Amino acid sequence: MPRDIKQNSKKQNTVRINAGEWRSRLLKFPDAEGLRPTPERVRQTVFNWLGQDLTGLYCLDLFAGTGVMGFEALSRNAKAVVLVEKTPAVYKAILDNKAALNADAAQVFNIDALSFLSQNRQPFDVIFLDPPYNLGWLDKILPLLPAHMSADGVVYAEAEYAIQADETWQVIKQSKAGNVFYHLLKLRHDRNANDKS
Repeated sequence: MPRDIKQNSKKQNTVRINAGEWRSRLLKFPDAEGLRPTPERVRQTVFNWLGQDLTGLYCLDLFAGTGVMGFEALSRNAKAVVLVEKTPAVYKAILDNKAALNADAAQVFNIDALSFLSQNRQPFDVIFLDPPYNLGWLDKILPLLPAHMSADGVVYAEAEYAIQADETWQVIKQSKAGNVFYHLLKLRHDRNANDKS
């Protein structure tokens, strides 16, 4: 009986890339607290929102976890993806998956999200934001992201609650799967004008 359980949990520790160059390739990942891959149906919706073809775009997967969002972006021709993951075993799994896919356009950092943002000077076109729940990460991270985005950049954000539009962010798209709310956010381009008036 225990052997069956172990085998089943081993099988569950893979996630499949949906589309693009690496369609159907499996990413392996270890057991880690709070690690929950974005479900396949949600990823399909998100990349429909983003337009499927990410040719030429620079992407940031800020709480990378399995790295599936970043690798999905590369599979759809993103120019480059930075994956940030602070848990050592999970970081190592991302490196292993990068090697297995020959994903030369992936850069992987073993660092926490706030430290990465404090050092980063590169603007990104798409930022994937799926932090651990119930720790207030979105409140800490979202105010910092405008300095790290290209002019037409977007943020994909998962949360345990619905994110509301405010003076900085427009909610372009949103949906819910189970207890997970997911959103596509864009900066309000009139916010600087409002600040000056």
